[in-house]
Amino acid sequence: MNTLSYKTVSANKETVNKEWILIDAENEILGRMASIAAKFLRGKYKPNFTPHVDCGDNVIIINADKIRLSGNKWDKKEYIRHTTYPGGQRITVAKDLMAKKPTAMVEKAIKGMLPKNRLGRELFRNLHVYAGPEHPHEAQKPKKINLKSIR
Repeated sequence: MNTLSYKTVSANKETVNKEWILIDAENEILGRMASIAAKFLRGKYKPNFTPHVDCGDNVIIINADKIRLSGNKWDKKEYIRHTTYPGGQRITVAKDLMAKKPTAMVEKAIKGMLPKNRLGRELFRNLHVYAGPEHPHEAQKPKKINLKSIR
């Protein structure tokens, strides 16, 4: 009888290979770009993906102030928060949020696609969003990703 020994590879903190990824968000639709960035943060594109380990890459997103929303979402999309006081629900429209803090829309979209636990909070720390084309991570030599080739 021929016995082959196959072993399932399970990544851990010491064996994972983390890279730096650069995504240019200029003229990209928010949700489509955010889902790809969340997959890179999670490590879903890697062959040794392990669901309970941070095996994803560090993601840098530039030009977050130049994203697009389809339809009339600039006027209709609402971001809801609560002040924890009675009657403290506050609603912000996407256009106002972009004017006040341009990186917040991208961060909220990606954070919503990550797990809602300790691992998700740890993965979110690997995301770096910048409104303009400059970023302070040149020393890490990030690899630029073309989103058109992934879709």
